[in-house]
Amino acid sequence: MPLPEISVLGSSFKKYFEIVPAYSDELKNEAFRVRHQVYCEDLHYESEQSNKLETDDYDVYSLHLLIRYVKTNEFVGCTRIILPQSGVTGYSLPFEEICAPTLDRSIVDTLPRNCIGEVSRLAVISRFRQRKGDMKASVTISKDDYGTIDQPRFPFITIGLYFGTIELARKHGISYLFILTEKRLARHFGRLGANVQFIGDPIDHHGRRIPSMLNVNEIISNMRFIFRPLYQAIAADIKKNSLDA
Repeated sequence: MPLPEISVLGSSFKKYFEIVPAYSDELKNEAFRVRHQVYCEDLHYESEQSNKLETDDYDVYSLHLLIRYVKTNEFVGCTRIILPQSGVTGYSLPFEEICAPTLDRSIVDTLPRNCIGEVSRLAVISRFRQRKGDMKASVTISKDDYGTIDQPRFPFITIGLYFGTIELARKHGISYLFILTEKRLARHFGRLGANVQFIGDPIDHHGRRIPSMLNVNEIISNMRFIFRPLYQAIAADIKKNSLDA
């Protein structure tokens, strides 16, 4: 099935999903529940917790984002942007420590710390990523996913979280996002008009990952025309849900 007409791409997304920034403790706990299901119960990257919430020390310094499946009113995916701690000398974002041996500091060190963030804990619950091999990854993407709007899975879930992260970053004055990503995933992000810049050598971190940088304003400016209605719909969700917070 081809991609839907440009004019209905945004409304097609809203038929299935809603992007919700998690500002309240209640919504943050929903993100932590999704993370526990994916990272602890499915992938066993982290230890299971009795309260079924997966959290770490970075959460208090993060902006959290959820995607809700409107037909069942359940949250099916999440991600976060970790922010540097203002006024804390020597504080590093996780990627700076994990990738320290090969990270290109000449790029990272030229950027003001108050305009950067790190994307992490991108996760989608299992039944929305159940293609062959999907159970071994927290989120998936494939060229076969483009155009499958009749099944509430990617592209809408992963692209929705991705565009939601970009808009949340823009809203909070974050100009550059860093992420540890698979090379395959980075190539697919390129299909959306994103220039993913690799800033270090691949590392083994729950699979082969490459430290990468995204320029938020460039992504918005260079976004492929066909995806703009979808981005606008997601931006409207974030604005509405931010006012309701």
